[in-house]
Parts: sequence; structure tokens; C-alpha cells
Amino acid sequence: MSTPPSALERYLSHLRTGRRLAANTLEAYARDGALLATLSSGREPAALTSHDIRRFIATLHGKGQSPRSLARILSSWRGFYEWLVRRHESPANPCAGVKAPKAAKMLPPTLSPDEAVRLVAIEDVSPMGLRDRAIFELAYSSGLRVSELTGLDLEALDARSGEVRVTGKGAKTRIVPVGEHALAALAAYLPVRTKLAKPEEKALFVGRSGRRVSVRDVQRRIKRWAAAAGIDTDVHPHMLRHSFASHVLQSSGDLRAVQEMLGHASIASTQVYTHLDFQALAKVYDAAHPRAKKKPRQSTRRTTPGK
Repeated sequence: MSTPPSALERYLSHLRTGRRLAANTLEAYARDGALLATLSSGREPAALTSHDIRRFIATLHGKGQSPRSLARILSSWRGFYEWLVRRHESPANPCAGVKAPKAAKMLPPTLSPDEAVRLVAIEDVSPMGLRDRAIFELAYSSGLRVSELTGLDLEALDARSGEVRVTGKGAKTRIVPVGEHALAALAAYLPVRTKLAKPEEKALFVGRSGRRVSVRDVQRRIKRWAAAAGIDTDVHPHMLRHSFASHVLQSSGDLRAVQEMLGHASIASTQVYTHLDFQALAKVYDAAHPRAKKKPRQSTRRTTPGK
């Protein structure tokens, strides 16, 4: 007498014939189902609880499975149990409410202060060299996105006050300070722009055509200058923005000020953007928040209630 097919085998057959999934997808479901059977030591799927599923996920995480892989495995198991519940072969879905561990947020790559200075301090007095230095100095000085740099109009720069008006995400406008090195680089570039720009062109940064420089062109030029400066990292324009945020926070610890300059709606975005560690954040919080101070020492003298 042949052994009846297991619940997993019947589920895989359903996926194969009912949903007509691709062979590679079916293999993945089969592996995930076999993994569930191994972790449960052969117990019937209907006997497993949410506690069991959480324990299995923790076991796999402890063995080095990535959060992304665990999320995929959980999704596979969840689909299996949804099928069992619909067929009244399981009283509930034990995967419901169980979440995979969150993937750690990767800190954005930055240049060291020395690398950043080497990159922006371009020694090239050609028209494009002067333009590139002005772009990179401004990016590092003020933490601008590459789209914000290329989107700047000439009138956005106020050299006398040392500020630039930036239109960021969501068409939101902010005013950010411009450092003295960036102002000097811009002053050297502006006469060149006057010669290059078409009469009706409003852009601050223009190319040889006299038209607004493109994001792609800035990306290409920064890689060229990074190689010339001996920087081995795969440099892109946004790296100067990351470096700006990281270096300012390391020296000042002023998270709110950096948030404003970066144009972040949420301070959480600023925390992710930078390499500021938790201890530094806690120090800023302790110094600034009135409720963060240590509690005053309580008197040991007893008092009578109501007096």
C-alpha cells in the first residue's frame, strides 16, 4: 500500500498544476517546505504554533541567514499555511504576525576629510576645470544633491551673503550657507560662465555647449577627478553630500542644523545619512533636552503626606 502524499507534496502539486509556477519558483517552495519539515523534526504542520515559527526563524538567523532570505522563507511558509487553512487542514496560520529580523541599514560611503579636500581642490584653470571645482566645492561645502547642483540658476547664488537658494525634493526651497572655499571657486568660475553660457541660459553651471550641465556629466567628471587625485574609491557626486553631513556632525554634533542644510523632512533621515554613532547622538540629546538631565538627588529626609 502506497504512502499518501504529505501536505507539502499536495501543496507543491497545487502550485504546479493550479498556479502553473515556473520550475525555479517551485524548487524554491520545495526547499523552503523541506526546511520547515527539518526544523520541526517531522511534526505535522498543523501542530506548529507561532512560537515554533519564531524559534525556527531565530535558529536560521543564528546560522547566518540574511534578513532578506528569512523574509522570503517566511513568505513561502505563510503561503503554505494559507492553503492549509483554506482546506481546513490547519486551525490557524502560525506565520501570521511573525516578522523576519530587520536588515541593518547600510551607512552611506563617505570620503575622509583628506580625500574630500584632495578631490575638490582641483588645480586646473581650464574652463571645465574651473567649473568642476566650483561644482565639487559647492557640493561639499553645502551638502547639495547632484540634481540640486545641476538645477541651480545663476540668481540662486548670493555671493555677498554667502548663501545659495536650493530647490530640493518635493519642490521645497531652502537657504544654505556657502563656505569661503566654495565662494572662491565660484568667483573664479563665473567669468568663464559668462563666456560659455548662451544669452538666455539661466543655469549656474553650464557645459561647453553653453547649456545647463547634466547630472550624468557631473557623475562622469567626478570619477575622472577622483582618479586623478589618487582616490581608489568609486566616487560619485552624492558621496560629497554624505561626506559633508558626516564631517559637520563629527565636528559639531548639531544634528538639527545638518538636517536643515540637507533638506530632510525627518531627522531620522539625517541619522541614516551620517556616521554619527549612538553615543554621540546621546551626548547631543543629554546636552539639549531638559528632561534628559540626571535626576536631582532626592532628599533622604522623610516628609509627612499632605504637609
